[in-house]
Amino acid sequence: MDRREHLRTLVLAGLAGTVLLPACSPQSAEEKGQAEAQATEGYGRTPKEKAHDERILSETYFTPAEMKTLGVLCAIIIPADERSGSALEAGVPDFMEFIVKDIPDLQLPMRGGLAWLDNHSRKSFNAGFSDLNAEQQTSILDAIAYPTEDEKDQTPGHTFFNLARFLTMTGFYTSQIGVMEDLQFTGNYANVWDGVPEDVLAAYEVDYDPEWTAKCLDVSTRNDVAAWDDQGNLI
Repeated sequence: MDRREHLRTLVLAGLAGTVLLPACSPQSAEEKGQAEAQATEGYGRTPKEKAHDERILSETYFTPAEMKTLGVLCAIIIPADERSGSALEAGVPDFMEFIVKDIPDLQLPMRGGLAWLDNHSRKSFNAGFSDLNAEQQTSILDAIAYPTEDEKDQTPGHTFFNLARFLTMTGFYTSQIGVMEDLQFTGNYANVWDGVPEDVLAAYEVDYDPEWTAKCLDVSTRNDVAAWDDQGNLI
């Protein structure tokens, strides 16, 4: 199993426990208006949350050079393959820009880590990380992703890489590309149930009423609307 397939398996395991609940139909005019407003905006937010988002989106934290380095780093962590585009194509650097403004405690670790990465790149190859070739970039990331006892001086890099990898996975697997293309998640939908298996019925010496089976377990009529007679019997 390659690295990307391993990441995909971890995310699928998390999705397996999720359940999508149907939205309740609003009863009052006020509730209906609120639901329509939320649908127009794409998601429901309180006025305080909207103001917070507007402030966050109006600010800029990472410099253009830092965003370039993040783009290279994200594309290496989750590259494009035959199933989907890369983390860069999924807009993960923009996600990171948002998340460090939303969670200020992440700002210093991320900016300090990017500075460390560039300094280490210059010491090793006389150029910033984003200007290195693919082989040089990979050699640096391999060292900080899997440090040995002899590479204790690269411990800050290891800590930064773990954070960058976590944010990359979070951003990618909450994006349309990550969910719809890479995971090929189609959402929850109803299964077809045609009754208890014959061997189980036989084991307990029971059987279905043929008339009831024809009305309730015929999968070819699963999309038909049920009809009832005046006595409440299923027709």
